[in-house]
Amino acid sequence: MITLSVVVPIRDGERYISDALTALGRNARHDFEFIVVDDGSVDATADIVDDFRAELPGLAVIRHDVPAGLADARNAGLAAASGRYVTYLDGDDWLAPGYLPRLVEAADGLGCDFLRVDHVQVEGRKRVVHRAPMARRGAVHDPREAILPADARTMVDYPYAWAGIYRRSLGDLLRFPGSLHTAEDRPWIWRLHREAASFAVVSMAGVFYRRQVAGSLTQIGDERQLHFFDAFELVLKDLEPEFLPKAVRTFCALLAHHLELGERFAPPLRARFEERGALMASSLPGELVAEAVTRMPAERAALLRALLPGLPPDPYARIRSAP
Repeated sequence: MITLSVVVPIRDGERYISDALTALGRNARHDFEFIVVDDGSVDATADIVDDFRAELPGLAVIRHDVPAGLADARNAGLAAASGRYVTYLDGDDWLAPGYLPRLVEAADGLGCDFLRVDHVQVEGRKRVVHRAPMARRGAVHDPREAILPADARTMVDYPYAWAGIYRRSLGDLLRFPGSLHTAEDRPWIWRLHREAASFAVVSMAGVFYRRQVAGSLTQIGDERQLHFFDAFELVLKDLEPEFLPKAVRTFCALLAHHLELGERFAPPLRARFEERGALMASSLPGELVAEAVTRMPAERAALLRALLPGLPPDPYARIRSAP
């Protein structure tokens, strides 16, 4: 009987996959399985994974001849999973020793549909703990109540699938939208919080998340970044009115963030990104967009005002320009 399935999607990860698999070995238990999904790697990833077959109990490998993208790689691993619980680990990250057994123990103790945890962000030698945005820890909550308030950072703003553990009986709620090649976690976390019955947060930071990794989608300015808009169309589809202000504020904040990083786009792609951003923002309730922009830092608000000339003028512009 398998207690936990760990899904590890990877593509061309020869630099990091041995760290991830070594860390899984330090978390292994007879009732754990580790499903590596090699999503069309053309480097030495496959050979490195094969080298671990003898030393990592419960290792299974799925290989895609043609890359399907992170969402479908995770979905392939999920479809192969047999554990009572499932969690994810990206192939360029790693875990603290003994983290997974503690995670299962916490989930069993609370008995909820899913459990969320903190994580450690890694940039070079720098380590910073990022906390899941819920103050009350170790108690079971209604996931819908953790979506609001609109004007604060909440659990839907912490979309990392690998920062938690989930009952596999949640079924399709755990599937990612395979049409997306970036931002796939945004509609995923919103649907999970809208439709699951219970969740909890515990103070446990055992996932080490590498940032600034060459080849990561967060570093690449290609057409896949346009899937940000497709992701939020899925968030907004059939969304209850009570959650719309939150979704609009999150969309506007992330749109401004992408515009701040606009230099990573080639000029034609930046033009397409701005055009689509303006079109989508104009389709949202104007008063909600205006309120979201008004509450932003001045530099970000200026980017959206330049993109959306129909917004009301900045009410604080005269104060800011005064000598």
